[in-house]
Amino acid sequence: MQKKRVLIMGAAGRDFHNFNTVFRGNKDYEVVAFTATQIPDIEGRVYPALLAGELYPEGIPIHDEAQLVQLIQDLDVEEVVFAYSDVPHEYVMHKASQVNALGAHFRLLGAAPTQIKSTKPVVSVCAVRTGCGKSQTTRRVSLILRDMGYKVAAIRHPMPYGDIAKQRVQRYADYSDLDKHECTIEEREEYEPHIDNGIIVYAGVDYEAIVRQAEEEVDIILWDGGNNDLPFYKSDLEIVVADPLRPGHELTFYPGETNVYSADVFVLNKVDTASPDDVILVRENLRNLNPNAVVIEGASPLFVDDPAAIQGKRVLVVEDGPTLTHGGMKYGAGYVAARRFGAAEIVDPRPFAVGSIAETFENYPDTGEILPAMGYGEAQIRDLEATIAAADVDMVILGTPIDLTRVLKIDKPHQRVRYELQEIGVPTLEDILKEKFGK
Repeated sequence: MQKKRVLIMGAAGRDFHNFNTVFRGNKDYEVVAFTATQIPDIEGRVYPALLAGELYPEGIPIHDEAQLVQLIQDLDVEEVVFAYSDVPHEYVMHKASQVNALGAHFRLLGAAPTQIKSTKPVVSVCAVRTGCGKSQTTRRVSLILRDMGYKVAAIRHPMPYGDIAKQRVQRYADYSDLDKHECTIEEREEYEPHIDNGIIVYAGVDYEAIVRQAEEEVDIILWDGGNNDLPFYKSDLEIVVADPLRPGHELTFYPGETNVYSADVFVLNKVDTASPDDVILVRENLRNLNPNAVVIEGASPLFVDDPAAIQGKRVLVVEDGPTLTHGGMKYGAGYVAARRFGAAEIVDPRPFAVGSIAETFENYPDTGEILPAMGYGEAQIRDLEATIAAADVDMVILGTPIDLTRVLKIDKPHQRVRYELQEIGVPTLEDILKEKFGK
């Protein structure tokens, strides 16, 4: 029987996982290419033979998604698998229509064939959009489980932007591991806070191999999701974070709405900064789609070393990159802190942007007067550093989850903004976790 020729559309994460779980070693299919979007400089590379398996001795080429139409035609593609996250439903159907018009099937893989079963209990933390507050929710869950006497490993959604073969299985226990694996700023933002809390972090490309290694040293697996993607593991408890600052998005983004349907617990975050009407609207939307899930309300209070130092200053605000770019947020914790503590002016970074940072603003023109902390490689980190150095400001407000001064030089006065999840009322995450996993 002739193999079905498949192309996988992705962003260096779900696409590789879908291949590993459904297509690798499957003689009914031939995956002829990946396409890439959202992530800079991933196209033009190869998914290596070491990971692709014996059916792909040359590996699988990765192309820019802009070449999709030509690839379908030139490679006689019969089926296109859409495998990336945090996009509007309308966007997905535009892609489906384009693919179908070229004669190919358009496919979204379901959760069951792509979710790996662990031998240990799994708690997953996902969201309806990027930037809802997954990271601080995951940190909160990890500390509760730790205080209950469990050893926990956080397995993070993939970010394989370097040498894919070398990144098959990565383990992070201290800061030296971040340097060993040549982590990007985005990776550091996710890993460092866990390391600060004494939590082991795993990540990489082959999530079957990753979980099997993690199982050898921990009691509970904590899936630390990325964007609004589905868990890579079958969950014993699925926590989904929603954001009333973007009301309605829980119904209109893929695969965030899928997470709404499958949640056991909702964390309705940022209720301290959203309007009461929007909080009520999101709560009602969640209840209508999944009336059996428990709803926990939460806030993300800000902590600044010296709030008084911000007053009256002209400031440059630096925020988490993906939240501003494909997450579509207009601002984050740094912006809120600058306004709350009396900055005289938030200075537009665009006139000072250089190299790849200037390109980021061109690709995401709605980012506005906030500087996204893009750092997908050494060159881009240096561009970010140069942009900050060139900015005509009195102070830099750092709203990223990590201390950026560990990876770049900031020669201006700066204040770091931190934020953690704080539950409001009952039940709390601790109540839920003790009921589920209490000894």
